[in-house]
Amino acid sequence: MAKDKTEIIKLLMHKPEFIRNIGIAAHIDHGKTTTSDNLVAGAGMIAEELAGQQQFMDFDKQEQERGITIFAANVSMVHEVNGQNYLINLIDTPGHVDFGGDVTRAMRAVDGAVILTDAVEGVMPQTETVIRQALRERVKPVLFINKVDRLIKELQFTPEQMQERFVRIIGQVNGLISKYAEKEFAEKWHVKVDNGTVAFGSAYRKWAISVPYMKATGLTFKEIIDLSSQGRDDELNKKAPLHKILLNMVIDHLPNPRQAQEYRIAKIWKGDVASPEGQDMIKLNESGTLSAIITKVNPDPHAGYVATARLFSGTIRKGDEVCLIGQKKRERVQQVSIYKGPQRIQMDEITAGNIVGIVGLNDAFSGETISSKEIYPFESIKHIFEPVVTKSVECENPGDLAKLISFLRNATREDPTLVSKINEETGETLVSGLGELHIDAKIERPLKDRGIAVKTSLPIVMYRETIRALSPEIEEKSPNKHNKFVVRVEPIEPDVFKVLEEGKVDDTMIKKNLKGAVQLLVDAGMNRDEAKKIVASHNKNLLIDGSKGVQYLNEVMKLIIEAFESVTESGPLAGEACSEMKVIITDANLHEDNVHRGPAQVIPTVAQAIKRAMMNAKPSLLEPLQIIRIDTPEETVGNVMSLIQNRRGQVLDTTIEQGTAAVKAKIPVADTFGMEAALKSNTGGKGFYSLIDVTFERMPEELKQEVVRKIRQRKGLPDPVA
Repeated sequence: MAKDKTEIIKLLMHKPEFIRNIGIAAHIDHGKTTTSDNLVAGAGMIAEELAGQQQFMDFDKQEQERGITIFAANVSMVHEVNGQNYLINLIDTPGHVDFGGDVTRAMRAVDGAVILTDAVEGVMPQTETVIRQALRERVKPVLFINKVDRLIKELQFTPEQMQERFVRIIGQVNGLISKYAEKEFAEKWHVKVDNGTVAFGSAYRKWAISVPYMKATGLTFKEIIDLSSQGRDDELNKKAPLHKILLNMVIDHLPNPRQAQEYRIAKIWKGDVASPEGQDMIKLNESGTLSAIITKVNPDPHAGYVATARLFSGTIRKGDEVCLIGQKKRERVQQVSIYKGPQRIQMDEITAGNIVGIVGLNDAFSGETISSKEIYPFESIKHIFEPVVTKSVECENPGDLAKLISFLRNATREDPTLVSKINEETGETLVSGLGELHIDAKIERPLKDRGIAVKTSLPIVMYRETIRALSPEIEEKSPNKHNKFVVRVEPIEPDVFKVLEEGKVDDTMIKKNLKGAVQLLVDAGMNRDEAKKIVASHNKNLLIDGSKGVQYLNEVMKLIIEAFESVTESGPLAGEACSEMKVIITDANLHEDNVHRGPAQVIPTVAQAIKRAMMNAKPSLLEPLQIIRIDTPEETVGNVMSLIQNRRGQVLDTTIEQGTAAVKAKIPVADTFGMEAALKSNTGGKGFYSLIDVTFERMPEELKQEVVRKIRQRKGLPDPVA
């Protein structure tokens, strides 16, 4: 970055009205990284002729080899409009569904998103997913319809056919905004051609156009079609350079940090907005309390770990001591910097409203809140899909075990959508991710690069245990016979469970803002008196103290919560995580001397009582299902239907247009392994599928017993269920 640009950035950092924090998001191969290259070239950071080829934002070796974006990448650049400089903090995000966690974390850092769609393919499943991710974080979208040159040259569309295609894509995008945005934003965030919130173009050919730009320059759509069809793209990108049209759209229609924080803070921070720190964030007070959230942690060979954070209030300086709120510890900032793709430019200080790289926070993790003092933490960053594919990882050389554990700890810090667990009963190390590619790219390949030889199992499906009925009251006595607990379990009401599933209420909120949690649960249909008695939430289950006047119960409540958490991590049916269940302590009798009611007496007793109650409440298994879209030539639809049905799938919808069929189906995750190869085989290599959603449904009773037996066998648990 030229020295004068760095000086300009230093000045602009203190002027929020001239800052835009934006993400570029789309379905895989719709042109995000090529578009980012164009924007970076337009800012003078790479040669214009390399835009679209350099893949400036795909600087990881794996990304270049695979030809896909795996990690969200940041860059800060300057763009000039009518003589005024603007600071654009840009994040290029992955398009493959397996790396969607990076998109979710990026959306916390930005205020606006440029949604890309391919003019030929249109709105695809991952387009829907990224719009949904943006709107969940109250990030305002604009639309860029890319690869328009393909409509002109390859498909030779008439202007009327192109207009028809654009209208349909814009209608689908607005339909998704209406579906996923909150009421107050749904209509006003619709994208429209006439106001310039939609642009069209070709990132690969480096040109774009929008209605405001055509009005300002006199350029016509006919002229664009003529130049493109004649292959005069160089001439076209001089008349309508992509970077200028897109960044003008960003500056005119996406909010600056001060505007965005007025409505975003209440969504992403559940503390008291009337408090001094809440007001500092809403007003973007750079002299106020430092409040920031870490959205990415990545290793640097020279600096250790670099944490990327969005600053919502205050100023961060090198040498500052900051609180890591989640871990209740303080660490010293060694460096603060801005990003230039793979490089970082060091600064003395960075103020609120910016995206910053921080060195020195060696215990930080993605999603951690940092502040200058103890504050209520930001909402945890929850991806819309949960990890459903798991592999067992085993060191070939037992001496590498410590290295493996250290690597997994760091990998899950960097990417919280990866989950690693060591099964204490079996000694098995399990890694869960969003898909096979996710585990391969973030776990298997890096281990190999580090020379740690491991054996991985075939993919394992993670089920959930639940109940279908109210249990009787179950009484359990402690080993020393001095303590007694009475417990019952019952299913959570569907609307209440939805609040937990969407992350609106979690354990942090129950502990720090019970009043707010109670109101949300009551609004969803829970009895207020029952909601007030909630003491913990774990894995979307609730622990409720339904007892009256039990002496010493508060003194052992931490141990009861520990027992509740251990059972909801590993249920009685198959040692799988539990879901959708209320555990109610209805009575207890405790010894007056705390020596006789320690962990060894309380934890196993409460855990056993919960497990027995579950086994008396029609225990059931929930299996993960993927809702997918299969695109295939019309003549192979019959083969695709057979493939779905042979894998216990259900066809939800089929549409056929211009010889191509889109089949929407629901298939159990257990039956999707090897699906890609089978689909290629059944469609002559022309079919492909994309993930739309993941859901959990009750497994048919006739299959449950065999699945439970296989899981217990794999885990080395006694069979039958004890």
